[in-house]
Amino acid sequence: MASAWQSLRGLRTLFRKEVHRYVKVMVQTVATPVITALLYLLVFRQVLEDRVEVYPGISYSAFLIPGLIMMSMIQNSFANSSSSILQSKMNGNLVFVLLAPLSSIEMFLAFLGAAVSRGLAVGLCVFLAALWFVDLPTEQPLWLLTFALVGCGILGGLGIIAAIWSDGYDKLSAFSNFVILPLSFLSGVFYSIHSLPPLWQQVSHYNPFFYLIDGFRYGFLAHSDVSPWWSLAISGGFLLLISAVCVRMLATGYKLRG
Repeated sequence: MASAWQSLRGLRTLFRKEVHRYVKVMVQTVATPVITALLYLLVFRQVLEDRVEVYPGISYSAFLIPGLIMMSMIQNSFANSSSSILQSKMNGNLVFVLLAPLSSIEMFLAFLGAAVSRGLAVGLCVFLAALWFVDLPTEQPLWLLTFALVGCGILGGLGIIAAIWSDGYDKLSAFSNFVILPLSFLSGVFYSIHSLPPLWQQVSHYNPFFYLIDGFRYGFLAHSDVSPWWSLAISGGFLLLISAVCVRMLATGYKLRG
């Protein structure tokens, strides 16, 4: 057991370095996303609280908060891994990570673990802050935790892929603004897909972020638009695919050693 723990020293060191990186600027990396989520909550709560009841007996605020928590978690998981790797590429110090005796899987797990930890930290802070506005139930905590981990894992992996693929901040910004942001906002954060016309309901089922939001909301409310098992199957498969692509890109040194 001790030798196995020692063999993971490189992974633990890189993980701690990545966590320390965002902890040093927590106002930017944690506090700012929490304030943004609360602003969304205050605006939509003020406008729609008495006008919309998505599920019987559940207030619109209680419906909205799980979506805001998940949206905050996935966006910040993506931001953590993508910004870290791209900054290292642009500054020329990523080579020191590549020269270290770390396997591609260890590098992947370290970057992913730090991204997940930031996402969970933001999500927990949004949840605690939202309790000042509404008494939010947690009907299925195991489902809640599962989808939180899977969601942060998927976006942390996408952040790694986007950063490796990007040659500069413009490409990364384009990936974030034209892929991550639209998929996040159109995933059912602010509405149930059953309120949409039939065509757009079908389109929503092709958005992988929808299953993350819907499954995570089920953990709070025990209500969902699709089966949580179906959401977990799709999300889990997507996580495995993203992980395989990340490890392959790190193993081959794609756009990292050129």
